[in-house]
Amino acid sequence: MDSDKLLGEFLRARRELITPEQVGLLPSGSRRTPGLRREEVAMLAGVSTDYYIRLEQGRERHPSDRVLGALSQVLNLSADATAYLHDLAHPRPRQIRAPDQPGQVKPALLRLIRSWPYTPAIVTSRWMDVLGSNQMADALYDGLDHRDNLLRLIFLNPASRRFYRDWEESARSKVAQLRALSGADLDDPYLTDLVGELSLKSTDFRRLWARHDVSTENVATRRFHHRDVGDLTLTYELFNINGALNQKLIVFQAEPGSPSAHALDLLGSLAALTSP
Repeated sequence: MDSDKLLGEFLRARRELITPEQVGLLPSGSRRTPGLRREEVAMLAGVSTDYYIRLEQGRERHPSDRVLGALSQVLNLSADATAYLHDLAHPRPRQIRAPDQPGQVKPALLRLIRSWPYTPAIVTSRWMDVLGSNQMADALYDGLDHRDNLLRLIFLNPASRRFYRDWEESARSKVAQLRALSGADLDDPYLTDLVGELSLKSTDFRRLWARHDVSTENVATRRFHHRDVGDLTLTYELFNINGALNQKLIVFQAEPGSPSAHALDLLGSLAALTSP
């Protein structure tokens, strides 16, 4: 991945997602390409068209904070996407370090989550490799291929479209999280291999990766369909793990007393019956 072109690629992708009506411009007939024109972004951001074109082409790499603020407003960027934009424009000095590799989960953490009989929990790496899980999480994802990585699961397993009842929303969220996690550091060999594999094997991944969505979503509600207990609506929460570089703990819960809570109880009972 050419990190020198990331700023321009991000601006172009986000520009193409904004309609003239969203920024108060009058319709001007049919357009050959989607979204705003470069000159429209430049006008709304208060910069010259030539300057903005240089930004998208990668010939201008050091815009001021004022310009970045104006562009984030024109392109309707979220707080996460605005922070990402600033990171691309003013990248921190990179330290020479070994490529990220999946790590080992602390035994104490594994003992903790495996003591939860009715709460699915998994530990993931920076790139969403599943490093550890408890019995309930294994039961929740039972029968699904590519469980080693949450991105591979959702994009490379056709059964994921039934498992994730809101597949498009879930897939877009995971890709946006991957963008946020990578920041401007897209030359990590492990990430490069993962994005290359998913891009080669999934047109949906290519489509969503090209949007340049960015999100650090730590709490969300997702709807699942489990082959044994039916539909579940679960809230997941993502926690950083102190002392474990780039590892995350994901915990799933149902609203107390809800049908999903009863389904989780049933799933826990079934998992206990089938456990060795």
